[in-house]
Amino acid sequence: MAKSYYTLLLIPEKKNAIRKVTLSSSLLKLAVALGIIIIFSLVYFSYDYAKSRQQSKELAHLRNITEVQKEQMNLLAAKIGDFEKKMSDIRQFDRKIRIMTNIDNGKSNGQFIGMGGPMSEDSIMNSRIAETENELIENIHRNIDQLLEEASFQEGSFRELYDFLKKQKSILASTPSIWPVMGWVTSEFGYRISPFTGKREFHKGIDIATKMGEDIVSPADGVVTKKMNLPDMGNMLKITHCNGITTCYGHMSKVTVKRGQKVKRGDVVGQVGNSGRSTGPHLHYGVCVSGVYVNPRKYLF
Repeated sequence: MAKSYYTLLLIPEKKNAIRKVTLSSSLLKLAVALGIIIIFSLVYFSYDYAKSRQQSKELAHLRNITEVQKEQMNLLAAKIGDFEKKMSDIRQFDRKIRIMTNIDNGKSNGQFIGMGGPMSEDSIMNSRIAETENELIENIHRNIDQLLEEASFQEGSFRELYDFLKKQKSILASTPSIWPVMGWVTSEFGYRISPFTGKREFHKGIDIATKMGEDIVSPADGVVTKKMNLPDMGNMLKITHCNGITTCYGHMSKVTVKRGQKVKRGDVVGQVGNSGRSTGPHLHYGVCVSGVYVNPRKYLF
């Protein structure tokens, strides 16, 4: 079978000889196919090159974002580490207060040990970016959860301490601890020789000598339970405090409070006098605990 041929005429612009190229049909088809392949290859590689450059730019941008996020996470982890240190200081403070107040809540084992802080540079360099970020994020979440739980624990602990100290403050405020009047003690608590009979007798309080009309104050919070006039003690007053403590005041010239009246520490309750059986202006001050008179000096500071 005879082959078909194609003739290509190459006509130059100048007056040169026209060239004639004769190609067989199979060779022409091959040339056309190669040309198409080359054109598509050029288009594909150009597109792929442009796409690769775009992806490289995006990857560089993502890496920059990743580095910034990594720095921020390390900074956050460092702050959590500082916060955990402060929580550790708070635990130590809580423990000191409990030792001072002799309180033990029995929950010390429930407190946590700090686990925060940024990752080491070697660990970050030897790990892939995604793994490092995941580890940092998991570590931060775990530490935050622990800190929140411990903060809740410390809140309950401090609330318990607050309630205890508040109760102690109330007890202290209701415990006689200041002098009812300023002066000098002329007769102590205990056995003495009576200035009236010359015989040995038991003195149930202390005598504080001072000038006539000097203000007498309550040594603690309490309630006025008795107000009377007796032959030996003269104008007498009794104030009941907490824990079965009662204070009594004798030889007063004037009582300025009423029965059933509540008084605070430092409130004026009367004035020094010379009523009853007395050798001069003074205050008889007694302290009774659960019905038994005790030395008032134990409560004077």
